[in-house]
Amino acid sequence: MCSPATKTLVSRFSPVDVTVYPYECDAYGHLNEAGFLQLFERARWEMLARGPGADLFSRNGVWPAVRRAVVDYHRPAYPADVLRVEMVVEKVGRTSLEVQQRAAAAKDGALVAELHIVFVMIDKSGKPAPMPDEVSSAFGGRVTVPTGEIVRYGVGDVTLAVESRGDGPALLLIHGFPLDRSMWGHQVATLARWRRIAPDLRGCGFSDAPEQGYSMAAYASDLVGLLDKLRIERAVIAGLSMGGYVAFELLRRHRERVMGLILMDTRADADTPDGRRGRDALIEVARSQGAAAVGEHLLPRLLGRSTQRTQPQVVEQVREMARRMPVPGIVGALTAMRDRPDSTPDLGAIDVPTLVVVGEEDELTPPAVARAMTSAIPSAAMTTIPGAGHLAPLEAPTAVSRVISEFLEAVPRP
Repeated sequence: MCSPATKTLVSRFSPVDVTVYPYECDAYGHLNEAGFLQLFERARWEMLARGPGADLFSRNGVWPAVRRAVVDYHRPAYPADVLRVEMVVEKVGRTSLEVQQRAAAAKDGALVAELHIVFVMIDKSGKPAPMPDEVSSAFGGRVTVPTGEIVRYGVGDVTLAVESRGDGPALLLIHGFPLDRSMWGHQVATLARWRRIAPDLRGCGFSDAPEQGYSMAAYASDLVGLLDKLRIERAVIAGLSMGGYVAFELLRRHRERVMGLILMDTRADADTPDGRRGRDALIEVARSQGAAAVGEHLLPRLLGRSTQRTQPQVVEQVREMARRMPVPGIVGALTAMRDRPDSTPDLGAIDVPTLVVVGEEDELTPPAVARAMTSAIPSAAMTTIPGAGHLAPLEAPTAVSRVISEFLEAVPRP
């Protein structure tokens, strides 16, 4: 996962100016921890009143109970000082909310104090309660990254980071391994008239990376939970490589949520015994040498020969994505791929519009594999992308976006 220095938190709440009152100050005439906690609380309620409403929690039957609060002091504040308070959301979980507030002098912008506070939602009986949709939406954590903005959503036992853009029918873009949602940057930016949704799977990018709980079923369950959070009934599902395995699982378990299928540089069959042994060997590399070593091991086969020769920036982008993937996410993904079911028997029953896309230079799932899969799926179409390897959306983004756009035009809209 990226270090904090590589991301900038952005608030959905407008800053407010608050005045320091004498009664908030201690015997020495300045704000102490208790005073700052009171001041930050005043600011929060003012922001809520200006935004979703001060009754946001009460009308949803929950209350934000403080679980942890830490104040960092940078300079003193005295009675009559005017402080400008900003609030950003660091994480929205299933029952919890993490918030950071910053108070700066209104006159010169000098940082005065920072608060990191964790709330847990409780019901009227005082028990932890699921985050209501309205509260989650109001406090959607947003992070600005080089390729756009992501929002965090609590689904099940993890929080997923999601980039979403546009309006219209939904297109869910599922990335491969060892990558994250940023591999779909061109498609998210250009596929107009569709709501493009690109999540980081659990263990990847800015999403949570638990030590346990990885399987194709878990990935699929996370994504269905995300669609529920976004109030999306059906979507076209596009999956690359491991994302294709997740797409098969979604189709198998939640056929009613799928209105179209894009299988990109992937395969339907399960791992061979040699393939399973290769996954286990790579797990040991991850545990003993770290994420960067896994990326260097995979890089020569992930990208086509043409890309490696002519697009050094793409090589570095893939290297960086692999480097920042947490080791638990790497181990979990390799385990999930190793143990995934064989989807070949399901191909003949696929009854949604389907597009198969493969890079001409893909060594991991070559065109012959894509042709066999296409032949087994009723009414499936196939496109080969010249000069691309296993990561066609990154290696030939314009060509891939054009092919996807043409396919989407033919998908019946709800």
